[in-house]
Formats: sequence, structure tokens, C-alpha cells
Amino acid sequence: MADRQLKRAGLDYWHEVDLRLWDSFAALQAAQSPGVRYFFLTTKVQRAYYEAKFQPGDFLVFGRETKGLPENLLAANVDNCITIPMHGTRSLNLATAAAIVLFEAVRQQH
Repeated sequence: MADRQLKRAGLDYWHEVDLRLWDSFAALQAAQSPGVRYFFLTTKVQRAYYEAKFQPGDFLVFGRETKGLPENLLAANVDNCITIPMHGTRSLNLATAAAIVLFEAVRQQH
């Protein structure tokens, strides 16, 4: 979080961010209430993000731009995996992908 470029990216918004860090995905899950849902973004499924019915408190889980999420995590959560359909586009950067899915989740809430 000390990275200069990261700080610059959120220049005007850091005061609105409730940043929390966990050592692992398991630690994140343990800190949440029972019933919290996680949606895992991947290119390896057919279910489009807009087919999911998002609820308050849901988590959107994205992997690294270069590798995505680990296969074992996807396999363990196959029913909650979603994708951004792309036709001819090789890939989207992480910020764009996150914005697309987050916008849909917020849209469904309003």
C-alpha cells in the first residue's frame, strides 16, 4: 500500500475507502458473517456476470491480470464463478473488469 503509483491512482478517493487487509482468502472468509456470498471472476465459465443476482454484502473476487484465480479456488466454487463475455477481445485489464461487474452489482441494488 506504500506504492507511489497506487497512492496516486486513488489520489482524491482514499478518504472514502474502508481498506481492510487479510493474510489469506480463508482469513477473509473467517472474518465475515455466515451466508456471505463470493463471486469468482474467470474466463473459464459461460455464466455471464449479468446473470448473477447480486445482494448487499456480496464479494467480487478477481485474480491477477496475468494469471487469474487459482484453479483449485475456481473448482471449489464452480457454482459461483462468473465471466465477462468477450467476443474477439483477448482480455480486459483488472480495473476495467472490476468496474464492469461492480457497476452491474450496484445497478441491481438500485
